[in-house]
Amino acid sequence: MKIIRDPLLWLMALFIALLIGLPHSGGIFSHLFPQLPRPVYQQESFLALTLAHFWLVGVSSLVAIILGVGAGILVTRPAGREFRPLVETIAAIGQTFPPVAVLAIAVPVMGFGVQPAIIALILYGVLPILQGTLAGLAAVPAGVSSVAEGMGMNSIQRLVKVELPLAAPVILAGVRTSIIINIGTAAIASTVGASTLGTPIIIGLSGFNTAYIIQGAILVALAAVIVDRAFERLGRYLNRHAQ
Repeated sequence: MKIIRDPLLWLMALFIALLIGLPHSGGIFSHLFPQLPRPVYQQESFLALTLAHFWLVGVSSLVAIILGVGAGILVTRPAGREFRPLVETIAAIGQTFPPVAVLAIAVPVMGFGVQPAIIALILYGVLPILQGTLAGLAAVPAGVSSVAEGMGMNSIQRLVKVELPLAAPVILAGVRTSIIINIGTAAIASTVGASTLGTPIIIGLSGFNTAYIIQGAILVALAAVIVDRAFERLGRYLNRHAQ
């Protein structure tokens, strides 16, 4: 029998096992926390919370990628270089502004639910992607662009066929950082009524239920590790093909 030695597959198998097993782990948590009347979170299924969590992260990260990469490309072109300090400042403000504060401002305008959470995650996720795009495009050797120009490529062709492929590993590193941050930060969205893996954590904190907190935290942490390992593998692939 062949033994699977892929750590990523083992992590994914563990995550799936937890999704299936946590609702039936009452005996374990009752032993660990005998003072709790309800040691296992069962208001919503962990699978539904996971899907909602990744949907929230996916939508916000997609918008952040479009904004971050687009802005990075814009301010590295001759027509947009004068806007680079402004764009970097705005992105930095979004990163340093606490997500909880964004939620507090957005909820009175947009109401409870996923909308204010998406806004907060977008603001929080743009800066790493923008920085990765700027660093990746700056690392493209000038000689390569000159050769492409000598071959008759216009500016758009040089960007698409030369600069972006060479900058892709560095851009991916920024995307990786942004998404990992958002996986953890998305848990806060449960404070404004969004269903995420942070829901057991928030309910556990409000009800002094340590078991709920542990159940949600384990899944969030493991999800972040799995996504991080997947991006690491994708980064190695891009590095090999960029050389």
